[in-house]
Amino acid sequence: MITRTSDDHILHLRDGRSLGYREFGDPDGLPVFLFHGIPGSRLGARVIADQAARHGLRVIGTDRPGIGLSTFQRGRTFLDWPADLKEIADALELDQFAVIGNSGGSAYVMACALRMPERLTFAGIISGMGPVDVPRWQEELRLPRVRRILIAIGRRSPYLACRMAGPVLQREIDPARAGALERIKSEMSAADRRLLDQPDVAHVVLEDAAEALAQGALGVTWDLLLYTRPWGFKLRDIKFPIHLWHGDDDITVPPIFGQTMAERVPHSRATFWPDEGHLMAISRAEEIIETIKATVSKDSIFSSEQPRLAAALE
Repeated sequence: MITRTSDDHILHLRDGRSLGYREFGDPDGLPVFLFHGIPGSRLGARVIADQAARHGLRVIGTDRPGIGLSTFQRGRTFLDWPADLKEIADALELDQFAVIGNSGGSAYVMACALRMPERLTFAGIISGMGPVDVPRWQEELRLPRVRRILIAIGRRSPYLACRMAGPVLQREIDPARAGALERIKSEMSAADRRLLDQPDVAHVVLEDAAEALAQGALGVTWDLLLYTRPWGFKLRDIKFPIHLWHGDDDITVPPIFGQTMAERVPHSRATFWPDEGHLMAISRAEEIIETIKATVSKDSIFSSEQPRLAAALE
């Protein structure tokens, strides 16, 4: 059952949890589920709403468990997400759809490509976080000492780490605190800072972060800690084609993550843009949308691989 509140929708799942989502773009267009980053929420999809409407995409932004309007799910893993997505898609009567993950949404795209490839028309990852065995990943992320300690604790006791990390993250990312935008900009590339100088972009980013914390920091913290542990599956086992986009100047999630995923996913197609930072979903929205449309069309760039892929997916 779906409950509608203003522009938001809440799906009541079979296990009793609720899952929030909001739609943007063309309501009759090509359906695309957008998986938000960390911190993020269903509202982050607003940054490409105008382009989606112009190009005939129906973008569905979802809240993961414990974030925004969605109920926290104790003990969840990346591989639990495809079942939730299936319930949303079934409720919306969508037999097939595209999935896009931004930043911390990457593993959720991979999980869907592994668990439900027959439902997907396209899978893509923008500025995506990679698995924990990426070489030197903590050094590449340049994490402060307190976060390194929390990660070490999280590998052994995730709930203890959540209790410890919650207040830290709440203080660091709460957009209601004075100077929030400047703190965000100080940790991002020059390309990202230029985008955040645009009032409409800054508004969406701050609103998205605020909604991520609507229930407190537990959902965001759990989302983050999942990336400090093994994902529960191997990238080499994913047979569905994955598009990867990454900025060479991304210092939030450095390009080594995109490079590693491109090497490990058998049917990946990777694009690395020079002079682009972490917010490529905004600056490269037109190119990304065009790639989605071209791939889903009859003239799919993967058309020559379809017989082999179909056999692999059986």
